[in-house]
Amino acid sequence: MAKRNPNGAGTITKRKDGRYQAAVYVLQPDGTRARKYAYGHTWTECDEKRQELIAKDRRGVPTPTRSAKLSEWLPYWLDNIVKPRRKLSTYDKYEAQVRLHLIPGLGTRRLETLSVQHVRRFLAGLEKRTTAATAKEAHRVLRTALTAACRDELISRNVVSLVEAPHPETHEIRPWSLAETLEFLEAARGESLYAAFVLAITMGLRRGEIVGLKWDQIDLDNRALCVSSQTQRRRGVLYDDDPKGRRRRTVPLPAMCVAPLRWQRMKQAEARRRATADKSGPGWQENGYVFTTRTGRPIEPRNLYRAFTRVASDAGLRVIRLHDARHGCATLLTAAGVPPRVVMEILGHSQISITMDVYTHVVQDTQREAISHMDRMLKRKR
Repeated sequence: MAKRNPNGAGTITKRKDGRYQAAVYVLQPDGTRARKYAYGHTWTECDEKRQELIAKDRRGVPTPTRSAKLSEWLPYWLDNIVKPRRKLSTYDKYEAQVRLHLIPGLGTRRLETLSVQHVRRFLAGLEKRTTAATAKEAHRVLRTALTAACRDELISRNVVSLVEAPHPETHEIRPWSLAETLEFLEAARGESLYAAFVLAITMGLRRGEIVGLKWDQIDLDNRALCVSSQTQRRRGVLYDDDPKGRRRRTVPLPAMCVAPLRWQRMKQAEARRRATADKSGPGWQENGYVFTTRTGRPIEPRNLYRAFTRVASDAGLRVIRLHDARHGCATLLTAAGVPPRVVMEILGHSQISITMDVYTHVVQDTQREAISHMDRMLKRKR
């Protein structure tokens, strides 16, 4: 008599179409057990797949009998993997991509059957309907979601990694020149947010980092500033969060920032005194922020941007984004000969490649100047 397979070893049978079919009871994600089928053109091929199923089951790895659809996996990934571990701003950005593009375009596809062709056609169509930048972001979000599925061993490979991401056009950033920067600072000298503008230009602080700056992060005597938080508005609420990339940094404070910050502290003390003395008003809400409203609450990030562009427009300057002042700071530091690694630490870049983009731009300008010197020398020889 033929020996009987032990319990849990599964069975292999030959189908009417000539293929072989293996059936094994395996663990499901919900803790139950169900029969999983695998197929092969030969008995040996089918037996290899049977043994793989048994090995995963003995390791306690769930093997779904039917692959989940992307419309099922993506919401699960957002709620159970992204939300507990990533920042709220990151979650909101991922959630918008999933809701607006990924589920409508690929939601009916199953994880195991999603192919390179499916992803490539989806991205091409999305780029035509929207922009290359949107398609590139959708590629990044989907790749991250499927990487998590690979980590949970729901799929064996991430097909999105095999698809080249769209290439959006890069817009040249034109920060202010040194003359324009000095003209802006002169025009902003009497503004209530003058100290904030000085920090943006001389230290390259982000908008949220300026709004979220607190007095206990500043040491005026030793001229040091610790960037350990930022203030953002999400879902109609102002909240404090870690800096971008969770990169906390302590950097020296330029001497020209000390006087504006002392002036800001004196103005705030006067505002606190007035708000406390006004019994009919809301009073003063002490939160420790450097830049506040008349009642001590943090200012709106959007209002900082509006004040910046208003001053630039009134001064007759090119109106640039507040974030472009950060690029201007990087350009000035690099042109002054500061090594890229130091610029990276001052600005809090997550990767040296981001700093090198600015560095390369400045080096090209320096090369042009060097070549012009060569032209002048050769003309003299004639």
